[in-house]
Amino acid sequence: MTDKRDSHFYENDAALIDAMLEGDSTAFETAVALYHPRMVTIAKAIIGEAFAEEIAQDAWMSAIRSLSEFAGRSSLNTWLIQITANAAKTRLRREKRQVSLDENWQEKETADRFDHTGHWQEPVSQWELETPEAILANDQLSDIISKTFEQLPPQQQAVLSLYDLEGESMSEICNILDLSASNARVLLHRARSAIQQKIAQYQDND
Repeated sequence: MTDKRDSHFYENDAALIDAMLEGDSTAFETAVALYHPRMVTIAKAIIGEAFAEEIAQDAWMSAIRSLSEFAGRSSLNTWLIQITANAAKTRLRREKRQVSLDENWQEKETADRFDHTGHWQEPVSQWELETPEAILANDQLSDIISKTFEQLPPQQQAVLSLYDLEGESMSEICNILDLSASNARVLLHRARSAIQQKIAQYQDND
């Protein structure tokens, strides 16, 4: 028997949304299973871990209230991420304090990495040997990478997730997370480097 919580049960975003609008509890469970972890990651990157879960829950409430107005101009995933980002930014302004996100680097560290337009002097490191999809197909390595990802600082998690897994453009990521282009590239480079190091260690020991 097919488990309706499997994302493949719903053919596309429209089918999932229709089921949610009809009050199908399994559709809601499916949506939460698919998107909630990503929403928490985005919230954590913007406002910090203490408020991330609360922000994600607030975002779900906003999304549910607005679900009938979803026009499908973007994917459901992108729409939920944007709602989460907006909720986190609103909460951050309300708190009226600067939340430390463990990403304080000196300007000198990044200055010589970029040209006058803000682009890398040398390209951001690409995945070596295997694609992210091929890497994740290896269960043992996937587990190692998941644990490494969870140990990354929040902003690194968010940029890596949005760029490499969600396929968002760098400009959209900067908009979502309120980052400069140079900082976003540094975060992506650091996150990829940390994971590549774990991949290399695994391959050396294999």
